[in-house]
Amino acid sequence: MKNFDAGHVPLRMAKAKELLGVIDRNFGTLAFCRRYLDRLGCKQYLLGLKNLCDSGLVQPYPPLVDVKGSFTAQYEHTFILRPTCKEVLSRGDDY
Repeated sequence: MKNFDAGHVPLRMAKAKELLGVIDRNFGTLAFCRRYLDRLGCKQYLLGLKNLCDSGLVQPYPPLVDVKGSFTAQYEHTFILRPTCKEVLSRGDDY
């Protein structure tokens, strides 16, 4: 996730500058994962991503982990999965 409070940091690596542009255009300050960068067609970005993390422009987060063998996901809403239906609890007027 891009660090909103980070000031101007001079980047010397061209790949880091290019990757920061991709992150700004597609994610802003929203969290993203490497798979999203792959889907956008980014190639050979790992060194640039490490440079962005080391400079403090991007904040690394560990993956979501639950019980071994289970699936974990992050959503914008809170919902309950029932055997016969799905109920959205957090849906408001703005959705």
